[in-house]
Amino acid sequence: MRIPRIYTEQNLLSGEQIALEESASHHLSKVLRMQAGRELILFNGAGGEFAATIHEVSKKHVIVSVQEHSIDNRESPLELELAIGISRGERFEWVLQKATELGVTKITPLITERTEVKIGGDRQEKLHDRWQQILISACEQCQRNLLPVLHSPVQISDWLPQVKSDLRFVLHHRDSKTLPAEQKPESVTLLIGPEGGLSEREITHALEQDFNALTLGPRVLRTETAPVAAISLVQYLWGDF
Repeated sequence: MRIPRIYTEQNLLSGEQIALEESASHHLSKVLRMQAGRELILFNGAGGEFAATIHEVSKKHVIVSVQEHSIDNRESPLELELAIGISRGERFEWVLQKATELGVTKITPLITERTEVKIGGDRQEKLHDRWQQILISACEQCQRNLLPVLHSPVQISDWLPQVKSDLRFVLHHRDSKTLPAEQKPESVTLLIGPEGGLSEREITHALEQDFNALTLGPRVLRTETAPVAAISLVQYLWGDF
């Protein structure tokens, strides 16, 4: 039987007992119906993971005994940033999930000329919390122990001058350039637009900031398909695929 992986924000030390957060406790006790003695794996994003055993199941919390620590983080050797225009609803959430599974190091949601999602105030905070939980769930599933960094949404014009990656690519389906396989970068940034893509002005601005135009073939890919294809290619060439 598969051993559940659980994220916690708490400090973890071998030999201690902790009460898991309410959401994790509910998932283990009510959804998975796990009882005392069952094995778990815990991680908190600080690196590595801990074996654990359920010590007690109460009405509100699951108490676990923390055991030995393993240092395996399963991270790609390539530092990879995905900067992508915010799209509507489940499309963007699906991108966050798959980018995490594919090993992206950090994710920057961008506000572009064609972004239709309204960001601001309490809504931005709620969206960020929801997006962060998607990253956590994806890490639990794909066995990553370090969470990707999730930046707050930013205007593309403010973000572009800050990029310092070795290689920077802006997806542009009307170009013909492909990835330069002969290079060996340590860091890569992928810039992808929302529904409708980036505007000509935004693409021009990116090229002025030392981005390279990149096409992924003759077909126009949707905003949720393009990052999966691009990340997979980059990881194959320079990462751990």
